[in-house]
Amino acid sequence: MVEKLQLAKQGDITVFNELFQQYNQPLKSYLYRLLTNREDVEDFYHNTFITAFDKLGTFNGEVSQLKSWIFSIATRLSLNHLNRKKRWSLNAQDECRDSLVNNPIEQKSFVEKVSRSTYNYYEVKEHIDFCFTCINKTLPIDKQIALLLKNVYEFKVKEVAEIMSKTMGQVKHLLLDARKEMTELFDGRCALINQNGTCHQCSELQGLFNPKVDFHREANKLQMVKDAAAFDKHALYDLREELVKQIDPLQGKGTDLHDYFMQHLKKVNNLD
Repeated sequence: MVEKLQLAKQGDITVFNELFQQYNQPLKSYLYRLLTNREDVEDFYHNTFITAFDKLGTFNGEVSQLKSWIFSIATRLSLNHLNRKKRWSLNAQDECRDSLVNNPIEQKSFVEKVSRSTYNYYEVKEHIDFCFTCINKTLPIDKQIALLLKNVYEFKVKEVAEIMSKTMGQVKHLLLDARKEMTELFDGRCALINQNGTCHQCSELQGLFNPKVDFHREANKLQMVKDAAAFDKHALYDLREELVKQIDPLQGKGTDLHDYFMQHLKKVNNLD
């Protein structure tokens, strides 16, 4: 690996591509959770590769530090883009749902589009991941990034600080606030585990795209649903994070379904 890094620094783009490809899956899923657009993911992934190769001569770290260095480039490029975007409201998902429920023509068009796609199978676990992304997008951008890097992609606090160009103290503060806010937001919205929750998208989407499968039976297979009555909201949030770590939003049975839903959500809320 050290030899490959030296060859890449000498201008061997083929060798650098081999090194870069090791981070293909986590980098693309990270970009999607930030950018929420598959076309943007491909553009930013390509731009990250080009920028990293151009600046490789400035990288003085060990091979083991290459991943965080590449993520820092992707993060910086994404920030330049996201800082120009409108911040998501907590009601973004509700607005999306209402636009479909109250507009039969829009709903029919949406269902037809998804039905023609390949990956349109509804799964509760994948929708929880979708909700995690949507709720995370309501946080200030620094909190979004810190939470994803540390709690989903499992970078160390020191690495997150380097990626974000912040002190470790600042990162710890961002993480504490982000986790607290996400815990409260989920607790007040998720009807899957809380009768007082306002969001019923899980059951509604199940009815639209997978009506033959019993929703409650599938939901009860999830650990956090089993433990909902016994666990507090903090433990339930931890279970959500564990689930999200296992999901690739770009590779799943319902990838097309959730991306269509994501794009409709952004259209309805003027988020592009």
